[in-house]
Amino acid sequence: MGETRLIQGRYRLHDVIGRGGMGEVWRATDESLGRRVAVKCLKPLGPQQDANFVTVLRERFRREARVAASLQHRGVTVVHDFGESEGVLFLVMELLEGHNLSQLLEENKQHPLPVQDVVDIAEQVADALAYTHRQGIVHRDLKPANIMRLGDGAVKICDFGIARLGADIGFTSRLTGTGIAMGTPHYMSPEQISGGEVDHRSDLYSLGCVLYEIATGAPPFDLDDAWAILVGHRDTPPEPLRTHRAELPDYLDRIVLDLLAKTPEERPTDATDLRRRIVSARTGPAGSIGPAAPDRVFGHVRVREPAPARLPSWARRMTSGHRATAGSLALRTVAHDPTAGLTGEWTSPVRALPQQPAARVERATPPPELLAVLASRHKAGLSLGRLGRWEEAADVHSSVAEDRERVLGPDHPDTLTSRYEVGFTLSRLGRPADALRAFARVTEARERVLGPDHADTLAARQETAYVLGRLGRHFEAHQVYAAVLASRERTMGPDHPDTLRCRHNLAFNLGRLGRLDESYRMAREVAEARTRLLGDEHPDTLVTRYEVAYTLGQLDRWPEALATYRDVASARGAVLGPDHPDTLAARYEVGICLGRLGRSAEALELYRDLVDARTRVHGPDDPETLRARHGLGVNLGRLSRWEEAVEEARDVCAIRERVLGGDHPDTLVSRREIAVGLGWLARWSDALAVYRQVADARERVLGADHPDTLASRHDEAHCLEQLGHHAEAVDLYRRVASLRRAEGERNRP
Repeated sequence: MGETRLIQGRYRLHDVIGRGGMGEVWRATDESLGRRVAVKCLKPLGPQQDANFVTVLRERFRREARVAASLQHRGVTVVHDFGESEGVLFLVMELLEGHNLSQLLEENKQHPLPVQDVVDIAEQVADALAYTHRQGIVHRDLKPANIMRLGDGAVKICDFGIARLGADIGFTSRLTGTGIAMGTPHYMSPEQISGGEVDHRSDLYSLGCVLYEIATGAPPFDLDDAWAILVGHRDTPPEPLRTHRAELPDYLDRIVLDLLAKTPEERPTDATDLRRRIVSARTGPAGSIGPAAPDRVFGHVRVREPAPARLPSWARRMTSGHRATAGSLALRTVAHDPTAGLTGEWTSPVRALPQQPAARVERATPPPELLAVLASRHKAGLSLGRLGRWEEAADVHSSVAEDRERVLGPDHPDTLTSRYEVGFTLSRLGRPADALRAFARVTEARERVLGPDHADTLAARQETAYVLGRLGRHFEAHQVYAAVLASRERTMGPDHPDTLRCRHNLAFNLGRLGRLDESYRMAREVAEARTRLLGDEHPDTLVTRYEVAYTLGQLDRWPEALATYRDVASARGAVLGPDHPDTLAARYEVGICLGRLGRSAEALELYRDLVDARTRVHGPDDPETLRARHGLGVNLGRLSRWEEAVEEARDVCAIRERVLGGDHPDTLVSRREIAVGLGWLARWSDALAVYRQVADARERVLGADHPDTLASRHDEAHCLEQLGHHAEAVDLYRRVASLRRAEGERNRP
């Protein structure tokens, strides 16, 4: 913020008056208008942040700040202004003189508030929620720290823009694996926990949790472990309030328990209905409330453990604990560490367990030191993957997964996170069948534990679709992508980054199914959405525009493809640099387009430059350098320089065989290029031998009915025809046609 503590030459910061998971609140002065204000500063957008995240965050912040500023109700904090200063996003709000409900409970030594106050707060909050819900706005993070009680008794809800911002960016959906950054566990609705659709009734559930706490002194599921709290919300009926505090009126008990119904349909219809019920009960004969009860010591509120049969094995036998407060671990954990899970600081100290029958295995809560070691090893595996050391990463993740399963159980979120990473590394190691089995296991467990629409479940299903595509099972991949997309659009919205990523993948897969027009339209729509949200030079935007160009080429619209690839190459060069791998990849595709348009001389010069750049950046034996050399050889052939083309193809093939292996797809492509050149030189016998070698290798690796295998058998038949072996050629052509028809039937929707 600078030494002057002045933002945009207008807002002078004085002192911090509050801190939370998203940032801190300062007492400040608006020097332009001479009024006292509160300035909420989000955590800095430093260079360590993911660029995609930062760009989307800024856009969402502007949008949601405008929404928050549009709210005009006595029960909602007024937002005056918003902006960004030195990488810090901020909101300027009215300065409230009072205490939030969390502070009131702390000052009252965690004793519940007087009954009259509880009812009055419930009525005022219901009135404010009725107004905001009519505007189509859901808070998503209602909790005691976000509800202010002013000196005159008025109640105001804070942080509408911040809470909605966090949800739109995807914080609230990431309850496991990547940690909790928004949506405090003690006040989250079951549909938030399960990643389901969230509407105004989720706020009603959170309000029920708040009222339960201020009426009894503790929230409904007050356990030490965050995951046990979440499972309690999802599966365990709350105890009636009057079991903790007998003086509470019966109607208040009934209203709060209705708010805490597990399904939205069982809760009050809306906040207007809720307020009507509160007023009717409060003013009716049975609802009369006498003078406020004097302060009494209720002691520590007894909270029973959820029934063991309702909880997974790793969440059972948790001790009762204290609610989440503004300074608790519940708000601090994972804010700085996106790879942390729900273990470590979240987990209770290890306790001895009584002997159990052999049929029922109970796990002691593992020591924090062990969990810290496992978390560290998990991060090491991620780092190895980022370095491209996938074999080592796979070994680390497999080992961590086994250890986590042993100490936490097979369905614990951290165990499943490690299993997910095992699948990811197997996919990157070119072992899609093994990866598919790993992702299937994770998906099944996450669907059972978290629900089918949870973000983590959807991530595993999306990776399943990806490896299905790698296996050539594009129709199955399409079905999975389509289902994941429908869920993401329903739960996250059409413009969420994860939704757009899924649509991008679906567009890619449509192309592999031959549905090129649909693929093109969808990729273009994703590119337009990403341009609108992220800008036309953002890497994600350029990736999708790259896919648009590829599909244009598949549609034989080569001039448009060339123009698009050139735009992408130019933008990447400006943003990433001329030697960045993504820039060089786009330049490679420019060469493809030039060759397809018959401009082989231009393509040849481009590939010569590209080979030099690749050699300089990656070395002469790098796969991408060899791809550029392959393109150079192809264009030598197009210029009828076949002797040179065959020599180049032989050289590239020899290096690929040494570096990648004899059956690697790139090696086989180079070997096929040798055969093509030999055919053009009328050396058909030599060409036939090479074509057969390629076809046999592809059949061995990919299967007899794989499209690449069939293309090689077709090449083989062509050679037989050229050599006058017509009967053999016809027989082979027929076999290829039959296999293609069968494959088409399998892939038909």
